[in-house]
Amino acid sequence: MKFMKLGTRADTFYTEQATRTLTSDIPSDLVIQINDVTYLLHKFALLLKCGLLQRLCYESSDSESVTVELHDIPGGEDAFELCAKFCYGISINISAHNFVSAFCAAKFLRMNDSVEKGNFVGKLEAFFNSCILESWKDPIATLQTTSTLPEWSENLGIVRKCIDSIIEKILTPSQQVKWSFTYTRPGYTKKQHHSVPKDWWTEDVSDLDIDLFRCIIMAIRSTYVLPPQLIGEALHVYACRWLPGITKLNKSSSSSASQTEESKQKNRKILETIVSMIPADRGSVSVGFLFRLLSISIHLNASSVIKTELIRRASLQFEEATVSDLLYPSKSSSDQNYYDIELVLAVLETFLKLWKRMSPGAVDNSYFLRSIRNVGKLIDSYLQVVARDDNMQVSKFVSLAETVPSIARVDHNDLYQAIDIYLKVHPDLSKADKKRLCGILDCQKLTPEVRGHAVKNELLPLRTVVQLLYFEQEKGSMANTGHKLLKQHEIILGAKQKTTAKDSQSKQSLGPEFNGDVTRATQILESREKDHHRNRRLDANLPLDLEKKMVIRGRDIEETESEMVRGAKDESSSSYKLEVDPKKIIRRARSKSEHSIKRADREK
Repeated sequence: MKFMKLGTRADTFYTEQATRTLTSDIPSDLVIQINDVTYLLHKFALLLKCGLLQRLCYESSDSESVTVELHDIPGGEDAFELCAKFCYGISINISAHNFVSAFCAAKFLRMNDSVEKGNFVGKLEAFFNSCILESWKDPIATLQTTSTLPEWSENLGIVRKCIDSIIEKILTPSQQVKWSFTYTRPGYTKKQHHSVPKDWWTEDVSDLDIDLFRCIIMAIRSTYVLPPQLIGEALHVYACRWLPGITKLNKSSSSSASQTEESKQKNRKILETIVSMIPADRGSVSVGFLFRLLSISIHLNASSVIKTELIRRASLQFEEATVSDLLYPSKSSSDQNYYDIELVLAVLETFLKLWKRMSPGAVDNSYFLRSIRNVGKLIDSYLQVVARDDNMQVSKFVSLAETVPSIARVDHNDLYQAIDIYLKVHPDLSKADKKRLCGILDCQKLTPEVRGHAVKNELLPLRTVVQLLYFEQEKGSMANTGHKLLKQHEIILGAKQKTTAKDSQSKQSLGPEFNGDVTRATQILESREKDHHRNRRLDANLPLDLEKKMVIRGRDIEETESEMVRGAKDESSSSYKLEVDPKKIIRRARSKSEHSIKRADREK
């Protein structure tokens, strides 16, 4: 930081109670009162350089003591004392930290060159133009001090000149930056030979007041020189500098909980200003940053317009999010959940509305499908994390899981894992809640490995296990039937087609490539296979009968046995010996399912 030294005499000002005076053999004849401080000074020193004091003391004689009140002098007693010391030739240092107050006070006292050549105002202007405005950090430091004298600084052009100087340097290509700047990002100082980063200016500018910061950002945006991502990075740095809770904190240790209403109002203004400055270009800020702003807006009770805009912006980039971007503690006093699942649900619902509104013909279908499936996988991964929350209600968990459309899930493996975690963390879950929780699971969309794990999962309700066993046996039966059907097709096709190539084509299609005899033979074969398959399903339907007839909650075993026997008699004239213990039935069915899986693997 640059400074200017004026004067050569030693400082002889001293204070006695509330009076400031100068050590001198000449008695004081000029009394200056500023607020609660009284200065005992001399006319010959101050009137020579101060046009205002010349006018106020014009009618007084040289020997008469004059008292002048200057309570409205900008900068107060400190600024006046700098001007007084300059008049006495006492050594003073002027820098970006005290320039504004000194310059405004000198203007107030009319210490211009018209009063005396080489006066205080002229020297301050020369220092401002040649030193402060030519450097990088000095204009920023000068702008920070203008907050105490906003009107004077604006009228004297200090604010405008400083902002222009800052903007000019920000728009300078990074390879031409020669001045020092603050950049404390992790990993930057570890590089021995590095070029100037494109966002070198963001950290220093973030020290400014939000109104000054907005003036700089909006002026930069109007030039269209810098990319939107760089503007977004500047907003991110500023938010991290000023908004409490922008970094993830524990719900119990949030420093923003003890904020006063005044500080909340100030932070609310900062938040709303930042949101209004986010470039409209998609990707100008990260989706994680948008979620952080949304989380803060809920705590600060920001306007519904700001919340809606943040939800809309986050939904546009929702598919780019990671699980860590969604993990924010709930700041609601009435919400016992650790994670704010309502926030994620609001963004998800908006994303789905926008997704449905888009025309499939306007975008590439593969991208259209990939987008929704990325979101589905994201939500299932998020459910696996929030399932570990002891206070997570089943209703909220299920509501978020059900909001995801079926097209977004290729399989239900991740969803099953989330449900399994929830059941382990909540062992005291009621049967009704277990039924509701597992009702969102589609057993047909589980891979064989996951289905095999689920069949043995004792935490799942009996109804879900029965469904799993049924689908497992159904798949095993279909695999065996298809294998035998394939062999008989080969015999028929082998009788008609002699070459291997034609035989391979025949397996793929039973259409017009065959003559009438082969087609008729195939129809007869399919009819027989249907009869055979109908008989085989009697066995396979047993778990389904168990699911339909067994009364899991509140009915006794005798009633269950009678219903299962009636159901079996309706399906076939054959009689089955049913075990009345549901646990034995499940164990036997599981063993049979595992045996079917192994047999299918051997046949493959």
